[in-house]
Amino acid sequence: MTARGGVLVTGASTGIGRACALELHRLGYRVFAGVRKAADGERLVAAASERLTPVILDVTKLDTITAAAAQIDAALGATPLVGIVNNAGVGVGGPLEYLPLGDLKWQFEVNVFGQVAVTQAFLPRLRASRGRIINIGSIGGRVSQAFMGPYCASKFAMSALTFSLREELRPWGVQATIIEPGAIESDIWDKADASMFEIEKTLSAEALSRYRKGIDAMKRVFLRQRRHAIPALRVVEKVVIALEAPTIKARYLPGREAKMLAFLRWLLPDARLEAMIRKALGL
Repeated sequence: MTARGGVLVTGASTGIGRACALELHRLGYRVFAGVRKAADGERLVAAASERLTPVILDVTKLDTITAAAAQIDAALGATPLVGIVNNAGVGVGGPLEYLPLGDLKWQFEVNVFGQVAVTQAFLPRLRASRGRIINIGSIGGRVSQAFMGPYCASKFAMSALTFSLREELRPWGVQATIIEPGAIESDIWDKADASMFEIEKTLSAEALSRYRKGIDAMKRVFLRQRRHAIPALRVVEKVVIALEAPTIKARYLPGREAKMLAFLRWLLPDARLEAMIRKALGL
């Protein structure tokens, strides 16, 4: 199959990123899968062909971004880079009263500053091809919730940056969008469980006494979301649309949960929505 153009997918080791890299490869794109470990890249190659190339890319390290841009530039030659999928991300949570500021900075280093750094590095090629910038956000970037403030704030930020990019790059025909799913089937749930355990370990007895009820409620929410999570391919479907549609939407909402929360955010006053969320959490 002849490659349809190059696409970079960051955070391709697991979850949405891995599913996206493999599906775009299946559809004929020349895929560059950003991974932090060589072993993760090898597993991707084993499931694909020579049209999928792993690149070592840590979005928090400018030298790896620069090296990846040079590697992809050399590999593509005259073939256009038609899109980047900014998917790499982490989730930081916990009560904001006790959150170490370094954790908040790390959240933004990965989920915001890293995405902008990757976008900047590849914009010359995207401008030449009138390509697409596809940011993987979250419905948490529209509806925030207790104990997930850092993560939700980072996704709010990416939503704002996406809308700025749409306007700034319009003169060159470069289109940008943000995809805002709800819960996705992924090993992120194992990480979420471990994260809640770590939060409990690091909080003082006083902090736990204040926030125990809320933390227990979030554990129940994670368990419910895990049961109703949608397959990563539902997100990938929107990525494909964003790559191939003549004109793309500013936002895409994969899954019922995302659509419902976005509708409630639009429909209800803040106080009413907050009350509904508290009730759902059992608070």
